[in-house]
Amino acid sequence: MLILSRKEEESIIIDGNIVIKVLEIQEGKVRLGIDAPKEVDIFREELYKSIQEENIQAAKTSVDIKKMGKLFNG
Repeated sequence: MLILSRKEEESIIIDGNIVIKVLEIQEGKVRLGIDAPKEVDIFREELYKSIQEENIQAAKTSVDIKKMGKLFNG
């Protein structure tokens, strides 16, 4: 893990096309601005973990293919 110190209005650049800028530091919170290409997904860690867990649970769900086919074929 790379650890950097930044002050307000300072930035870091990742892979030449993602810029993370410290917008504000106040009362123990840091506000960041992220400028990245549209094809780059950006999530808060807790949301990303929740999505991953939902995907794992969905993959464990068994599906009756014959019943599923009847839904689409009428």
